[in-house]
Amino acid sequence: MFENKTLLITGGTGSFGNMVLKRFLDTSIKEIRIFSRDEKKQDDLRLKLKSSKLKFFIGDVRDYSSVEPATRGVDFIFHAAALKQVPSCEFFPMEAFKTNVLGTQNVIHAASHNNVKKVICLSTDKAAYPINAMGISKAMMEKIVLAESRTLKNTIICLTRYGNVMASRGSVIPLFINQIMNDYPITITDPNMTRFLMSLNDAVDLVLFAFENGNQGDLFVHKAPASTIGNLAIALKELSKKNNQVNVIGTRHGEKLYETLCTREEMLKAEDMGDFFRIPSDNRDLNYSLYLSAGQKNISEVQDYHSHNTKQLEIESLKKILSQLEIVRKNFFGEQFEEVLD
Repeated sequence: MFENKTLLITGGTGSFGNMVLKRFLDTSIKEIRIFSRDEKKQDDLRLKLKSSKLKFFIGDVRDYSSVEPATRGVDFIFHAAALKQVPSCEFFPMEAFKTNVLGTQNVIHAASHNNVKKVICLSTDKAAYPINAMGISKAMMEKIVLAESRTLKNTIICLTRYGNVMASRGSVIPLFINQIMNDYPITITDPNMTRFLMSLNDAVDLVLFAFENGNQGDLFVHKAPASTIGNLAIALKELSKKNNQVNVIGTRHGEKLYETLCTREEMLKAEDMGDFFRIPSDNRDLNYSLYLSAGQKNISEVQDYHSHNTKQLEIESLKKILSQLEIVRKNFFGEQFEEVLD
């Protein structure tokens, strides 16, 4: 479906954008456009890859006038631009709103204006039952997508919701590895806290599955195992063969004990597609019923899909998964890799 087509990646210099770029660059795709605010990262990427397929656009999703020109002649959009750090969004919630909510609306409007075939918008497990500003902004982003999907004719927009992506920028694994390698204490907020574990390749697989199978307003979730943060730290210590002290520092602003990928309300209508769940859009209009709103009677019998009740990885299984990460192999096993732009 991507042969001789043009793909635009917003936030294309980030972790997700880099991995999507790697997956597509050697295919028969005609052009990949990287849209972001960071001219330094764009220049690094340009000099590193030296590919005639790549086109770079400086701009901000908050600014429609910079988004719209980048979408002209585009067939597909992968919308990854976001503010995603929980503490920073907690202290600057309006900034999260401008990027995650208004920015997404700008991308959708520009895509519709220029007849883009399909847009995949990246969301997060923090959008399900959100308690922090980052999750609330992403939940609102999802609502924007669903609302816009009800009226769009020529452009299909879908959502992918992912859990923690291992070794992505700002995540806990690079922090722990840095602390281990520098003989610092490992700082854990709560050892019983659980998180889904996805690789960047898993995250890209989810996006590609959505591109290939998404209908208007669909939400896709990749099934994933989970681990406690305490076990994650132990596994990394054992792989490093070091014995750093572990300090429990307490929960940060806006953090959850566990993350939910699908709410029970979503699980009621979820379609099991093997490695993925598809949650179709609720396409009812405001006229639910002439006299009363009809509900769903069996909602209390269904559970959320969250990181406390999914498959839990023990230490040895964690070590096997972590051993596949470049950052682990480079720091703990001394393997050499080409420098990754992130």
